[in-house]
Amino acid sequence: MGYDVHITRAEHWTEAEDEPISLEQWKDYLASDPEMRPDKVAEAPLESGGTLRYESEGLAVWTAWPGHGRGGNFAWFDHRDGEIVVKNPDEAILAKMCSIAEKLGARVQGDDGEEYPEDS
Repeated sequence: MGYDVHITRAEHWTEAEDEPISLEQWKDYLASDPEMRPDKVAEAPLESGGTLRYESEGLAVWTAWPGHGRGGNFAWFDHRDGEIVVKNPDEAILAKMCSIAEKLGARVQGDDGEEYPEDS
Protein backbone atom coordinates (compact mmCIF):
# COMPACT_ATOMS: atom_id res chain seq x y z
CA MET A 1 0.00 0.00 0.00
CA GLY A 2 1.82 3.14 1.12
CA TYR A 3 1.30 6.67 2.27
CA ASP A 4 0.46 9.42 -0.21
CA VAL A 5 1.45 13.06 0.06
CA HIS A 6 -0.46 15.58 -2.06
CA ILE A 7 0.23 18.93 -3.70
CA THR A 8 -3.17 20.61 -3.66
CA ARG A 9 -4.79 24.02 -3.80
CA ALA A 10 -7.75 22.85 -1.73
CA GLU A 11 -8.09 23.32 2.02
CA HIS A 12 -7.93 19.52 2.26
CA TRP A 13 -6.53 17.25 -0.45
CA THR A 14 -9.77 15.23 -0.61
CA GLU A 15 -11.39 18.33 -2.12
CA ALA A 16 -8.70 18.87 -4.79
CA GLU A 17 -11.19 18.70 -7.64
CA ASP A 18 -12.94 21.81 -6.19
CA GLU A 19 -9.76 23.92 -6.58
CA PRO A 20 -7.76 21.89 -9.11
CA ILE A 21 -4.27 22.16 -10.43
CA SER A 22 -5.02 21.56 -14.09
CA LEU A 23 -3.06 19.12 -16.21
CA GLU A 24 -2.03 22.06 -18.41
CA GLN A 25 -0.68 23.96 -15.38
CA TRP A 26 1.26 20.85 -14.34
CA LYS A 27 2.68 20.41 -17.85
CA ASP A 28 3.67 24.11 -17.92
CA TYR A 29 5.46 23.64 -14.60
CA LEU A 30 7.24 20.51 -15.89
CA ALA A 31 8.43 22.42 -18.97
CA SER A 32 9.93 25.09 -16.69
CA ASP A 33 11.83 22.70 -14.36
CA PRO A 34 14.87 20.96 -15.91
CA GLU A 35 14.95 18.51 -12.96
CA MET A 36 11.53 17.11 -13.86
CA ARG A 37 10.91 14.76 -16.77
CA PRO A 38 7.41 13.95 -18.01
CA ASP A 39 7.33 10.18 -18.56
CA LYS A 40 3.65 9.17 -18.75
CA VAL A 41 4.66 5.53 -17.97
CA ALA A 42 6.28 3.93 -14.93
CA GLU A 43 7.40 0.33 -14.74
CA ALA A 44 8.72 -1.68 -11.81
CA PRO A 45 9.76 -5.32 -11.58
CA LEU A 46 7.63 -7.52 -9.34
CA GLU A 47 9.24 -9.91 -6.86
CA SER A 48 7.04 -12.67 -8.25
CA GLY A 49 8.28 -11.95 -11.76
CA GLY A 50 6.75 -9.78 -14.42
CA THR A 51 6.41 -6.04 -14.41
CA LEU A 52 4.01 -3.59 -12.85
CA ARG A 53 3.12 -0.88 -15.39
CA TYR A 54 1.31 2.38 -14.64
CA GLU A 55 0.32 4.95 -17.26
CA SER A 56 -0.83 8.51 -16.61
CA GLU A 57 -0.78 11.61 -18.81
CA GLY A 58 0.48 13.63 -15.82
CA LEU A 59 3.22 11.25 -14.62
CA ALA A 60 6.69 12.75 -14.21
CA VAL A 61 9.94 11.78 -12.52
CA TRP A 62 12.31 14.01 -10.52
CA THR A 63 15.66 13.20 -12.12
CA ALA A 64 17.73 15.16 -9.55
CA TRP A 65 16.46 13.07 -6.61
CA PRO A 66 19.54 11.73 -4.75
CA GLY A 67 18.20 8.15 -4.99
CA HIS A 68 17.35 8.37 -8.70
CA GLY A 69 17.78 4.96 -10.33
CA ARG A 70 19.35 3.28 -7.30
CA GLY A 71 17.91 -0.18 -6.88
CA GLY A 72 15.30 0.65 -9.51
CA ASN A 73 13.88 3.51 -7.42
CA PHE A 74 12.54 6.75 -8.89
CA ALA A 75 10.72 9.78 -7.48
CA TRP A 76 7.41 9.69 -9.36
CA PHE A 77 5.03 12.66 -9.26
CA ASP A 78 1.55 11.87 -10.57
CA HIS A 79 -1.03 14.48 -11.55
CA ARG A 80 -4.54 13.12 -11.05
CA ASP A 81 -7.90 14.43 -9.91
CA GLY A 82 -6.67 18.04 -9.70
CA GLU A 83 -3.61 17.36 -7.54
CA ILE A 84 -0.07 15.95 -7.72
CA VAL A 85 0.53 12.82 -5.65
CA VAL A 86 3.74 11.13 -4.48
CA LYS A 87 3.77 7.81 -2.64
CA ASN A 88 6.03 7.41 0.42
CA PRO A 89 8.22 10.51 -0.16
CA ASP A 90 11.48 10.92 1.75
CA GLU A 91 12.72 14.26 3.13
CA ALA A 92 14.33 15.30 -0.18
CA ILE A 93 11.14 14.57 -2.11
CA LEU A 94 9.06 16.45 0.47
CA ALA A 95 11.33 19.47 0.05
CA LYS A 96 10.90 19.27 -3.75
CA MET A 97 7.15 18.97 -3.31
CA CYS A 98 7.12 22.12 -1.15
CA SER A 99 9.10 23.99 -3.81
CA ILE A 100 6.68 22.87 -6.53
CA ALA A 101 3.67 23.75 -4.38
CA GLU A 102 4.98 27.27 -3.85
CA LYS A 103 5.32 27.79 -7.60
CA LEU A 104 1.80 26.42 -8.20
CA GLY A 105 0.16 28.43 -5.42
CA ALA A 106 -0.62 25.22 -3.56
CA ARG A 107 0.13 23.38 -0.32
CA VAL A 108 1.57 19.98 0.58
CA GLN A 109 -0.57 17.64 2.70
CA GLY A 110 -0.27 14.05 3.82
CA ASP A 111 -3.09 11.53 3.70
CA ASP A 112 -3.97 12.42 7.31
CA GLY A 113 -4.18 16.16 6.50
CA GLU A 114 -0.85 17.17 8.05
CA GLU A 115 0.88 20.09 6.31
CA TYR A 116 4.46 20.20 5.05
CA PRO A 117 6.81 21.64 5.92
CA GLU A 118 5.66 20.51 9.33
CA ASP A 119 6.93 23.64 11.07
CA SER A 120 4.69 25.97 9.02
